[in-house]
Amino acid sequence: MLRSGLKILSKKSVNYMWANKKRMIFQTVCNNMKVIPVPVLQDNYSYLVIDEKTNEAAVVDPVEPEKVLKVANEQGVNLKHLITTHHHDDHSGGNTNLVKEKPDLIVYGGDNRIPSVTNIVKDNEEFKIGQIDVKALFTICHTSASVSFYLQDKNDRAVFTGDTLFIGGCGRFFEGTAEQMHNSLNNILAKLPKDTKVYCGHEYTKSNLKFAASVEPDNEFLQQKIQWANENERTVPSTIGDELNFNPFMRVDKESIKKATGKQDPVEVMAALREMKNKF
Repeated sequence: MLRSGLKILSKKSVNYMWANKKRMIFQTVCNNMKVIPVPVLQDNYSYLVIDEKTNEAAVVDPVEPEKVLKVANEQGVNLKHLITTHHHDDHSGGNTNLVKEKPDLIVYGGDNRIPSVTNIVKDNEEFKIGQIDVKALFTICHTSASVSFYLQDKNDRAVFTGDTLFIGGCGRFFEGTAEQMHNSLNNILAKLPKDTKVYCGHEYTKSNLKFAASVEPDNEFLQQKIQWANENERTVPSTIGDELNFNPFMRVDKESIKKATGKQDPVEVMAALREMKNKF
């Protein structure tokens, strides 16, 4: 075992990369798709996605362009795409400067609030990073144009959720409703294959799991995840299957969650959970 709850993977599957003196992050490699998380700001994540067959790459939410460019240059990739999950400055604030450095970048986003956007995507619109298939999924609520980007390379799948889905939690309902978040999490993201890796926008895992344990203290999956998270400073990626086992916002149909909130209707459960989390 490689720490508690983390299975040993082959050298092809996992390599380690030192982010700075205190932080270790994963490079996940399966098939031809490599995802490198890049810690930025206080607790944000940007990501570099590489199609190793074509050497074509994309950056996701590169709020600190110099950090992402450093990794891209170290990898020797052809950076062609800039993917933005939503317009908030801690995700899109680096777009303008990155485009100045790389003026040929194709910039994807959900609406014209995305700085330097060249391609405003529609729900279920598809494009490619090299030979990696990408689908834009509108998962609105945190903002009215939040997009989760679902990537597939043969049997390897990943979804970049921005501030919609976190490990063990979800984003605040800044521009949407509980009904919209319920739809985004439980009718869209929950329907992805369970082995889909979840790459979220922030490292909020420990605080999210602490709240989840207050809602569902007898959840064994949750207790195992808490133990694992406490032993790991960086917790991305999760998987859709794991989130269905311990994320209360994706368990609104479970009797234990209904009992904790005092609600029965899934949308009302979602609203109650968010209010409880806001006050936690």
